Amino acid sequence: MGFKDLFKKKQPPKPDPLKDLTLSNLKKGYFVDYDLKTWEVTAANYYDFGQGDVTREWQLKNEEETVYLEMESDDEEFWSLNRKIPFGRLGPGLKDHILEHEDPPEEIVFDSVTFYLDETGGGHYFKDEQGPGQEFIRWSYRDDSGKKLLDIEQWGETDFEASVGERVEEYQFTNILPREE
Repeated sequence: MGFKDLFKKKQPPKPDPLKDLTLSNLKKGYFVDYDLKTWEVTAANYYDFGQGDVTREWQLKNEEETVYLEMESDDEEFWSLNRKIPFGRLGPGLKDHILEHEDPPEEIVFDSVTFYLDETGGGHYFKDEQGPGQEFIRWSYRDDSGKKLLDIEQWGETDFEASVGERVEEYQFTNILPREE
């Protein structure tokens, strides 16, 4: 190291295209192709369900829509792609049912598909991997095939969100590129 090297600004390390550009290493500002469209990663979040049970989530946007890519890691990685829907589309009495019984029903029919309660969990949500985390409860449903998904999340006493999605495979996402600086 020479004298001039002491005053050089350190550059952030560039991604190693053979090692770092994988779906599970997506970062805010990256681009990825899916379903013949290019998506920008606009947020990288995670859900901590406690005892090391963490689900990672990336918000992907293109000119037309916003979707959420999630990765659960149990014995194997489970990828899903979800779209938020207005909670009211699940039925007018659902919110009252949850508030009265502290749980939604075991079955929910949405868009002519019957979803069955699969998992229930609570934890903390970390938007952009920051902060102390916001408490939530999630009820996850699947259809008979296990490919179509429906999630209900409760944030606070009476605030609910819903999303529908589908199981996806990592190979369906290609051309992962970081944003040029």
